[in-house]
Amino acid sequence: MAAADWFARAEAVEPAPVRPRTRRPVQRPAAPVRSRRKARATQRRVRGHIVWMILFALLLFGVVFLNVAVLRAHVAVTHLDQKRTQLQNENEALASRLSTANSAPKIETAARRLGLVPAPAAATSYLDLAPHGR
Repeated sequence: MAAADWFARAEAVEPAPVRPRTRRPVQRPAAPVRSRRKARATQRRVRGHIVWMILFALLLFGVVFLNVAVLRAHVAVTHLDQKRTQLQNENEALASRLSTANSAPKIETAARRLGLVPAPAAATSYLDLAPHGR
């Protein structure tokens, strides 16, 4: 109401037009509306977590793969060490047999079996195989 309406006579004042009341629909609590910016930020956050989880899984897979490779290499080295030890033992056994076979008593016994006898010490002579200009 305006200030003039307060002081005017009652006859001069017209009643205000009555508006028909429209029925308002019942307001239900609206679902929270997210702005596109918020939705994108949430998607980025989710994507970021997924990327980190995938990266972490790949790192774990790499560590497991590396451990398996090291374990296989260790098994191969152990096998080669055992093989080397076995071959060294065989070489030592063969060297011992060769030493035994090359011993003077063995050779003398084998020569006697073939009918050979030692030469007498008086019949032994030496040859000089060096050139004469020396």
